[in-house]
Amino acid sequence: MEKKRMDDYEPGPLPSPKQLDRFGFVKQDLGNSPEGLTKGRSAYEFEREERRVRKWRKMIGVGGSDWKHYVRRKPHVVKRRIRKGIPDCLRGLVWQLISGSRDLLLMNPGVYEQLVIYETSASELDIIRDISRTFPSHVFFQQRHGPGQRSLYNVLKAYSVFDREVGYVQGMGFLAGLLLLYMSEEDAFWLLVALLKGAVHAPMQGLYQVGLPLVQQYLFQFDHLVKEHMPKLGEHFIQEMVNPSMYASQWFITIFSYSFPFNLALRIWDVFLYEGVKIVFKVGLALLKYCHDDLVKLPFEKLIHALRNFPEDAMDPDTLLPMAYSFKISKRLEELQQEYDKKNGKVVQPLESSGIQKQ
Repeated sequence: MEKKRMDDYEPGPLPSPKQLDRFGFVKQDLGNSPEGLTKGRSAYEFEREERRVRKWRKMIGVGGSDWKHYVRRKPHVVKRRIRKGIPDCLRGLVWQLISGSRDLLLMNPGVYEQLVIYETSASELDIIRDISRTFPSHVFFQQRHGPGQRSLYNVLKAYSVFDREVGYVQGMGFLAGLLLLYMSEEDAFWLLVALLKGAVHAPMQGLYQVGLPLVQQYLFQFDHLVKEHMPKLGEHFIQEMVNPSMYASQWFITIFSYSFPFNLALRIWDVFLYEGVKIVFKVGLALLKYCHDDLVKLPFEKLIHALRNFPEDAMDPDTLLPMAYSFKISKRLEELQQEYDKKNGKVVQPLESSGIQKQ
């Protein structure tokens, strides 16, 4: 039977017009949405945001022309501003600059078009099957076989051809989908390449290889960090036979883009692209710390439910992220990586070449 390709389908009808939040998601509950929370912003707050945008434009220059120079001169200013959140109107460009994907794009003209148009992928049917599961409540991806779903298909298909060792795994759709909300197909593809192949930070393709080897390493590290930073909760997890694979795998596989509030996911991605994967560990620890006193009282079933459904107040970026930044874990992450490699019979890298950027 001949394979069905995305281009063989006719676009479905547009979804009926519904109220959308400021990010393009269908509003479930106006009172609890990020849009609902910001509806009453004052003129002062808008002016403050405008000043912030002007600072960022001056910092990055036209089309990012001043970025590298500024980062070399004032790295601490850049880090502080990124942690406060990149202005949404500049997010796509800044993400490309801090991830190294802009350089990859410029060095590989025409490659993305070649992959999309002229190559075939063994994963095409799997990608088509999963497309509608990616951000189903976002207006860009709601139209069946519409522009958003086609773009997502193209990026995932291109990557599955570019990196046949990884191919396509379902969680990749959330990374690509998030990127497509802020940049073109080609830009999103090269940012995915930069992340998984390690243009700036350690390669992350192990998140999606057979057996999810990098996920296993991250869960091992996270388990130890929980026990070290929150011994009472760690002991409770042992008693209730709860381990991070039961609640934290998706945090790493989708970098918090799945099932977390979008405004929080964006702030995490700002820092993730600049500082690396350690922010995922830090946010995970911060969530557990915030809910610590409730979690230590819960029996197994309620505990699992709570770990998969954090309360709304725990996921306020302005509360959670400062708590996350307070965890200093870079050196310990390196030590735990070496311990994990030794335990699994891998060649142990020297600490300075382990790919984890220090803080």
